[in-house]
Amino acid sequence: MTQPSRLFIDGYNLELTQGTGVATYARNLSTAMGRLGHQVGVLYGSRAAPSLHPLMQEVAFFDTEEEDPPALLVAWRRARRLLFRSFGEVASPVPMTGKVITAPFRDRLPHFDEIWNAQDLFKQAHVNYTFGQQRLQVRMRHRPDLMHWTYPLALRIPGATNIYTMHDLVPLRLPYTTLDKKRRYFRLTQMLGREADHIVTVSEASKRDIMSLLGVPEERITNTYQAVDIPRRLREVPMPQVAAEIDGSFGLQAGGYWLFFGAIEPKKNVGRLIQAYLASGVQGPLVIVGKQAWKSEEELRLLYDDHVKYLVQEGSVLRTRHRVMMLDYVPFRLLVNLIRGARAVLFPSLYEGFGLPALEAMQLGTPVITSNTASMPEVVGEAAIKVDPYDVSALVQAIQAVDSDADLRARLAEAGPRQAALFSPERYAARLEALYARLGIAPVEGATPAAAAPPRLAAE
Repeated sequence: MTQPSRLFIDGYNLELTQGTGVATYARNLSTAMGRLGHQVGVLYGSRAAPSLHPLMQEVAFFDTEEEDPPALLVAWRRARRLLFRSFGEVASPVPMTGKVITAPFRDRLPHFDEIWNAQDLFKQAHVNYTFGQQRLQVRMRHRPDLMHWTYPLALRIPGATNIYTMHDLVPLRLPYTTLDKKRRYFRLTQMLGREADHIVTVSEASKRDIMSLLGVPEERITNTYQAVDIPRRLREVPMPQVAAEIDGSFGLQAGGYWLFFGAIEPKKNVGRLIQAYLASGVQGPLVIVGKQAWKSEEELRLLYDDHVKYLVQEGSVLRTRHRVMMLDYVPFRLLVNLIRGARAVLFPSLYEGFGLPALEAMQLGTPVITSNTASMPEVVGEAAIKVDPYDVSALVQAIQAVDSDADLRARLAEAGPRQAALFSPERYAARLEALYARLGIAPVEGATPAAAAPPRLAAE
């Protein structure tokens, strides 16, 4: 045992106001690092320029509404930085004095002991890789012992151990479902597979993909899975209160609706989900919570069909005349209530590196219908119904089975939390501790990440 090390993550996805699955991963990762007793830092790439005045440095970091500088100035800055890219980007510490009130977005902040920022770092890394096909260096006055990049980014901190999480290889496995530039993505992930100190992933399915598609040796990849960690205060809200809140907020009856939550994009398979739901003939509306992303109009085309004319506007809510309600965004607390009150969560994704929404629903004791592809079988185990996501008839039958069989719903509701316990924060921290120890980060004396660990996963 030894003294704490300085472990950093990036803020690449943490800057997004509505969050992503990777942002949740980053927050849980930072919490696990703190649980291990280490000093946790977050490296952001916001547009805030360095300031000699500590207060203005802090204010600028949190000022997301500041007007963009003139386009010519931005272009000149990028050209200058590109010219001197061999020297790298300089990151500076951001004072966290508490003078800026962060309460409105406190839940979106990661765990941290220190925050650093390099102006427009992630945009500059993109430009640098386009021209130089190499990772951009980040210089820090006090470099961390380990930099855990939460996404395949063309960045590195010299002198630190640089590891990268590859959640999945969807742009290569399902190239028609993403907007990524596939050749660039392939070259970047291949380079990271060769040059990174280690590659981290979140399922055995993703690990197999990284080995077979990128040629990364097995010993250079570690699957840590992810943690599911819905706060206890939300999990333990009494059900009568949950029912009252979802009725008051959305006009929905607890146990009387079906739920999908996630981005509306091709890989989420929302189009087939809607087909199956409408064909099933079950009672109760389908509630879709998610931002409409690329090709969402194709996924929702059945609802927009002129011959069907399902969609109508009711105030700020878009819903069908009979059966489908669409919500662009719901605050996390209300989303947890929606999950708890659903008859079942429907998550028939075509491909997932991990599939956190299914596991979140299972932790809350809500029955789940999901797909039998990629990571989903190893994540949900026998605690969910798994179907071929391309087979609408199979999905129809699964929805009808859950709707008509109260005993089945009860069994799934009981099995879900047990399966979710395999992905507890304590288990996740223990996996990270073992990985970091192999990379030279010694465990901290007194840290107890694996207390009361549940049974082992088959892959461990």
